[in-house]
Amino acid sequence: MVAGEFMKYLQQRILQDGKVFPGEVLKVSSFLNHQLDDCLLDQVGKHISDLFANEKITKILTIEASGIAIACYTARYIHTPVLFAKKEKTSNVSDTVYSAQVVSYTHKKTSTIVVDKEFLTKDDRVLVVDDFLARGEALRGLISLIDQAGATLVGCAIAIEKGFQGGGDQLRAQGVRVESLAIIDSMTDDSITFRE
Repeated sequence: MVAGEFMKYLQQRILQDGKVFPGEVLKVSSFLNHQLDDCLLDQVGKHISDLFANEKITKILTIEASGIAIACYTARYIHTPVLFAKKEKTSNVSDTVYSAQVVSYTHKKTSTIVVDKEFLTKDDRVLVVDDFLARGEALRGLISLIDQAGATLVGCAIAIEKGFQGGGDQLRAQGVRVESLAIIDSMTDDSITFRE
């Protein structure tokens, strides 16, 4: 499926299967971040890899948990490792970690995300991948980890951006390359409008 066709298809899936909840929450659990549509995720991964084909990416970075599937499907085309930031430091993670604070819009709580320094180095060229972009808190946290490592951020790839919440546009204004496959400009209980 070519890029324009896929973006229209993704928009249609959001309209057909997405559910809007109070507080500007969009639930796409039936196909993207709880129950997974293998064919759709494969296309998401392909289109993200096409967008960043010339970037010489050495690592894909995401955040647990719902970004992992999209990152893995992208890695199938880019052929590079996926690293995910953990939302809690567990006993099997070393004491030498990069860490950042992230406020979750959906869960309304703050987490300290961590990645082991062994897996993110100054030689890495990193693509950040996630399922949603709202206010940009998760992306800022992941970018902070990249900065701490002295690695190079090549850009951020998002399946669905809630453009009306401003996170993507703020990051773009700061010079970060942000590519979203579907950008929602407005959302109410009974309508969703996409950015062209």
